[in-house]
Amino acid sequence: MSRSYAVSQLADLVGGALRGDGKGSITGVADVSEAGARDATWVSRPKYESAVQASRAGVVLVPRDFPSTPMPAIVCANIERSVAALLGAFAHPVSRPAPGIHATAIVDPSSRIGESPAIGPHAVIDAEVVVGARCVIHAGVFIGRRSVIGDDCEIWPNVVIRDGCALGNRVIIHPNAVIGADGFGYYFDDGRYNKIPHGGGVLIGDDVEIGACTCIDRAKFGNTVIGRGTKIDNFVQIAHNCRIGEHCVFVSHSGFAGSVRTGDGCVFGARAGVLDNITIGRGVTLAGITTATKNIADGQTVLGYPAQNIRVELRERAALRRLPALLDQIKELIERVQRLEASAHHNP
Repeated sequence: MSRSYAVSQLADLVGGALRGDGKGSITGVADVSEAGARDATWVSRPKYESAVQASRAGVVLVPRDFPSTPMPAIVCANIERSVAALLGAFAHPVSRPAPGIHATAIVDPSSRIGESPAIGPHAVIDAEVVVGARCVIHAGVFIGRRSVIGDDCEIWPNVVIRDGCALGNRVIIHPNAVIGADGFGYYFDDGRYNKIPHGGGVLIGDDVEIGACTCIDRAKFGNTVIGRGTKIDNFVQIAHNCRIGEHCVFVSHSGFAGSVRTGDGCVFGARAGVLDNITIGRGVTLAGITTATKNIADGQTVLGYPAQNIRVELRERAALRRLPALLDQIKELIERVQRLEASAHHNP
């Protein structure tokens, strides 16, 4: 079902101050370059003023002190929060299982299910599992023996949570993620690799979100730990016995070898990685395609392989790009010196 809001209604919904006519009707959201007369759009910085001037949008969300616009504007104190509210206002309803436990779900009698569950078809909840109140467990989810799921969690289709794992409250796990698989641990003896048992678990704090196809391995002993509020993208690998801080962000294809420690508030770009037993300090940023091979102190922004201060790395890369021209200059200088020496040798 399509939704329609007056511009003035949208201003109230997103918590912004209307500038201009509030009577227009808005039925969707679009990019500033593609928006039509019945679309809302947004920009986050004054450098996009020219794009707004050329836009045909019906209304634009802008940050404070943004210049005048050809269409009505909603001035926002926190543009990201307001944009999130805008997108939520037009979002389509999400498909979820009906309240209760689907007839095809398998729930072991020894497990305890909290109030108001929604457990979808073919979900399997093994023995001695505890599921908190108001949890949504989609089709095909497996939750292993003695695992604990907090309140208000949402576990999307085909997620596997193996034995002895624990989730806090309001945890979201997207499709096909695996929590608590054995870590990658072997020793070589008698001409072959022998498996090292992994008898620990995984502890995930409140308000963590884990992307599709991400794997968080169980510990050899104790627990692999993900701190509260941390957000993990798709296709991320976190190995056994890692301890991840609170309110971190890890982008797709980043990876952690065993026993890595991170402080709170770390940000890893796509394909960033950390070698085993490395400690990453609080507030550290690893830019994309960066590998940390040694401990990194608090507050650093690093880039490259091996990771180093981003300014140093960028200067080195800039110098490397100039290398062909420098080699041509060196070749020319060598030729000039050779000509001068030959001329000197032939002087009577």
